[in-house]
Amino acid sequence: MEPSTAPGETTTRGEATTRKGAGQARLGLGLTAYNSVAQLQTDLWWSIANAARRLAKPDLDPAEQAEAEAVLEEDLAGVEVLTHYYSRPGRQVAAALRALASESYLELSRTAERIGRGMIAEMPIPTAAVTGAEEPAADAGSEAADRRPRFDVLVVADLSEAEEAKVRNGLRALRRREDPFLYELVTVPSFVDAMVAILINPEIQAVVVRPDCHGRSSVDLSLLDGLVPPGGVEGFDHLTAAERAGAIARAIRRDRPELDLYLVEQASVEQLAVQVGREYDSIFLQQEDVLDLHLTILRGVGTRYRTPFYSALLEYARKPTGVFHALPVSRGGSVVASPWIHDMCDFYGLNIFLAETSATAGGLDSLLEPHGTIKEAQDLASRAFGSRRTYFVTNGTSTANKIVTQALVAPGDVVLVDRNCHKSHHYAQVMAGSNVAYLDSYSIDAYAMYGAIPLSDIKRTLLTYRREGRLDQVTLISLTNCTFDGVVYDVERVMTECLAIKPDLAFLWDEAWFAFARFHPVYRRRTAMATAERLTERLRTPEYRAEYERHAERIRGMTDDELAHEPLLPDPDQVRIRAYATQSTHKTLTALRQGSVIHVHDEDFSRRTEEAFHEAYMTHTSTSPNYQVLASLDVGRRQVELEGYGLVQRQLELAMTLRDRIAEHPLLSKYFRVLGSGDLIPDRYRVSGHEDPLRLGPVAMEEAWSTDEFVLDPCRLTIEISATGIDGDTFKHAQLMDRWGIQINKTTRNTVLAMTNIGTTRSALAHLLRALIGIAEELEAELGQMSPEQRRAFDLRADALAHDHPPLPDFSRFHAAFRADPAGEAGDGDMRKAYYMAYREELGEFVSPAEARRRVEAGLPVVSTIFVTPYPPGFPILVPGQEFSKDILDFMDALDTKEIHGFDPVRGYRVFVESALAVDGDAPQEAA
Repeated sequence: MEPSTAPGETTTRGEATTRKGAGQARLGLGLTAYNSVAQLQTDLWWSIANAARRLAKPDLDPAEQAEAEAVLEEDLAGVEVLTHYYSRPGRQVAAALRALASESYLELSRTAERIGRGMIAEMPIPTAAVTGAEEPAADAGSEAADRRPRFDVLVVADLSEAEEAKVRNGLRALRRREDPFLYELVTVPSFVDAMVAILINPEIQAVVVRPDCHGRSSVDLSLLDGLVPPGGVEGFDHLTAAERAGAIARAIRRDRPELDLYLVEQASVEQLAVQVGREYDSIFLQQEDVLDLHLTILRGVGTRYRTPFYSALLEYARKPTGVFHALPVSRGGSVVASPWIHDMCDFYGLNIFLAETSATAGGLDSLLEPHGTIKEAQDLASRAFGSRRTYFVTNGTSTANKIVTQALVAPGDVVLVDRNCHKSHHYAQVMAGSNVAYLDSYSIDAYAMYGAIPLSDIKRTLLTYRREGRLDQVTLISLTNCTFDGVVYDVERVMTECLAIKPDLAFLWDEAWFAFARFHPVYRRRTAMATAERLTERLRTPEYRAEYERHAERIRGMTDDELAHEPLLPDPDQVRIRAYATQSTHKTLTALRQGSVIHVHDEDFSRRTEEAFHEAYMTHTSTSPNYQVLASLDVGRRQVELEGYGLVQRQLELAMTLRDRIAEHPLLSKYFRVLGSGDLIPDRYRVSGHEDPLRLGPVAMEEAWSTDEFVLDPCRLTIEISATGIDGDTFKHAQLMDRWGIQINKTTRNTVLAMTNIGTTRSALAHLLRALIGIAEELEAELGQMSPEQRRAFDLRADALAHDHPPLPDFSRFHAAFRADPAGEAGDGDMRKAYYMAYREELGEFVSPAEARRRVEAGLPVVSTIFVTPYPPGFPILVPGQEFSKDILDFMDALDTKEIHGFDPVRGYRVFVESALAVDGDAPQEAA
């Protein structure tokens, strides 16, 4: 629901349902009609306010009164369900509203509207304002106390009303004004209720479990149909206390791993500690340890709240310090007193200069050799993101990719590289001196973009190296997840099946646009670190060994072609999990520009890689790292551990809302269309059959993300604009940026890419929609005034944008002079050799596009000396040492883009002269 939505005008997902008052009920609409539970909950409050306002009218028609009463009853019942799982508004509020319904419809309307507005503004809902109960004294203290962070603690136990009151009052009595946080309890009696609570209530930070809870919920959860399986764990009520406690802990860790888990038992805590102690953060005896539980809850949240480096930098900035070192701007020395640049201090503020320093002592630390606060901050980030080690990078993921590649690859090693990856990967291969085997993604010609690389093609490449006796040379595979356009791999399937062919293969997953994914249970399953941890656990179990032995027998004798299409399993005695993920934290989470990280889960890191990684890190990391960037990485980690789940949920909701508004608006849908999975992922890669799984609800999204080879990130919205008659580049700059002040991500010839992130606001969404409506209205007016000739010209232009697309070319091949095995099928090439040969002017020449085509058609080799990269699509069409092909020339000739790096519009392409391409190692090559 948008912030501007007023009571009585509520639009639900999947249909434009505008209710004028309570007369048009939302009967039959559950969670699948909404983009989030928060949207459903807000709609309920507005609906209650509308229905109560109508019922307050003295002259209401009996039929209308009956209808309004039915709507009110339905909505009150919905609120009673949802408030089971929140502290504010909680069950007391629902009960108070039910009482108001029998006393004063007008007061009920005002109260519901106040709560609805508070939820939209994300303000705390004071229980006392609804129930009349007094707030606890600790909550009513000073302004500082009021500003303390608040959170919910979920208690999973079969409590009577008296027991619940005793627990609630006992913990509340232990509050002190010096406590850094305030919390309220949410109590539920069953496993299913616990899972519902952690999925719909992002304010929960800790869970306290007593093993006497039930399996099924007694609440009618039809309103939340599709959120969780209703039965929970089969036979849950017949499990032992330890088994129930373990099942709850594993389920919560799977969906919300950041939460603190505590186990409370009335007896036998020693036995439970032995049986399930590793599943919980602490175990308490119910009768004795209430104070310890309270303090432990605060300490657990406090651990995630800690920001070692940011806090140290803050403390340093507050100290009076004499600077007899580098950085004249330190302490503002060269800025504050200057009559010429004082405006810099006015703009940035003094704190940024107080925190500028070259010091590594005084509570600070060295990024190159961290032993103090930076190391602590990196260790906390490692825990938060599920890695075994995490390293901060202050000059972007471009550098992170080069660090990992240099650490893992020696000259002559074969690396499988996603051809349409970020340019940093191509240059990393040049620097490492690897032999590059490029992998082609499936193409989406209609929108001039590439998708991702089919697993069968990756396996076929590995099997080729095995067949040619060169598999031992293959060291690394580098893939982008998710892609620029939002296509997401099945990471577990890729790693599992590749390791079946090459058991020690290392993986570099470029997650530059995917850092947020760790903090959503569905996204998380397709991240590198979560997958590496799952595989490490799974491949070491006796059950997996038995599965592998059956599998090995079944595939015995299969051909390589059959194996390329057969699900494969790695040998548990040989496999090593070696996964690296690079993330641009600044792109999707809170961090300053160029704030990035490297996450490591490598079982051979200490034995094989650590020293080389350290040297690569030293090579590419500045001795003067930006402390503000490091501090922002520390703070950003704190944020996602404490509110990441809720922020990503809101990010998803806003993305889906934008999709809905464009699809439902008659004028917007005439000129714009948000592409879905069916447009960007071929049917053969979507076994679930869902074209837009999120629209069908969380269970459908879970199904698609569990089964499909590729899925689409709903937060990346590719908007097709060909009906406007405006190409993507012009639309981005001349329309959105210059006229409306809106930045978008990328364009193709007929699309623009927008994305939501954790910082996207409803106001920003409204501004984008207003801009699109404004553009559409102007188009309508212009079309109405066009002459028949002008209209035909417009229609031809729009049709060309929609249908006239040059096929995207695949990678051709490296010339034999640069191939490691010119006679082999694998075709990997030494790109560094070609790159540095191009430094010799006499080995290269410029040729026009026409001359290049003449030579190709005559069968003569035309080989690029440099990277040629048109924008869009934004990745190299040609790399050093690659041969031109007819498809490549056709594509380049058909491009109407103005920006092509590596192509001189006057002189043409730079290519090698024929004498430089001898394969027998003659003088020009050796000299190069």
